[in-house]
Amino acid sequence: MSHADAGPDEASGIREQLDRTNELLLRVLAEVSKTPSTHAIFVDAGYVYAAAGLLVTGTEDRRSFDLDAEGLIEAFIDKARTIFADSRLLRVYWYDGARRRIHTVEQQSIAELPDVKVRLGNLNANNQQKGVDSLIRTDLESLARHRAISDAALVGGDEDLVSAVEAAQGYGARVHLWGIEAGEGRNQAEPLLWEVDSQRTFDLDFCRPYVTRRSVTMYEDDSPAPAREDVRFVGAQIAAGWLSSRGREALADLLPGHPYLPGSVDQDLLVEAERLLQHSLRGHAHLRRALRDGFWQHLQAQY
Repeated sequence: MSHADAGPDEASGIREQLDRTNELLLRVLAEVSKTPSTHAIFVDAGYVYAAAGLLVTGTEDRRSFDLDAEGLIEAFIDKARTIFADSRLLRVYWYDGARRRIHTVEQQSIAELPDVKVRLGNLNANNQQKGVDSLIRTDLESLARHRAISDAALVGGDEDLVSAVEAAQGYGARVHLWGIEAGEGRNQAEPLLWEVDSQRTFDLDFCRPYVTRRSVTMYEDDSPAPAREDVRFVGAQIAAGWLSSRGREALADLLPGHPYLPGSVDQDLLVEAERLLQHSLRGHAHLRRALRDGFWQHLQAQY
């Protein structure tokens, strides 16, 4: 039966239904228009350490400088707040590598920051990250597919990230590539630069406050090298101080990595031991092993 054949009462009912449907649609559209867009920041920590370290200190070696990750993350958040003025932050994703995917003390402190999610790939024998790019792709694609974000700020430079960008864009998200100024040439792959929706580069003035070269005190080596047992004792002494300041929870996180120490812990151990011994342990591999043995022996005895 057509609308023309409907009786007056039935036609009136149809009109009321249409009016209610139109009113409901208008309400939905009004709510959608009020819903703020959402952005997230995806940081390839390996790229940040290498690029910022090289720009500020002239080296990519993490052991040679300290990075104020908390300050840098806050700077990224502030920058995003300015760029995406009408958008809210979902969170910052911090992608890094770790042996056996066990958080280092530094990574644990980053994970405890508000609005920050640490995601770990593996770290091979050459200290190269493995699996980080696939983690970024998984998160980018999943958030875009579920409409959890409208914009993604990606801090990185690897060509392998192209597929992550394409996946997110396929679901309607816009991807903005953030990079760190390179002294010479580029530190971001051209295919990645071509694929993203916009680009932004942070210069030396932006990065300098968050990167500090470690001061390494050089000791005279013409004096006799310390005895192995003395070095082992110093390692145990430093472990006692480390445990006192970090706590048993940090110890529980460190133990599964035995006999390896996270790079930052190992470097701090070496610097402090050289200060106490007043002798350089560089070039004395057997003494450095004794130092680590003493450190581990004390920690394991306390667990």
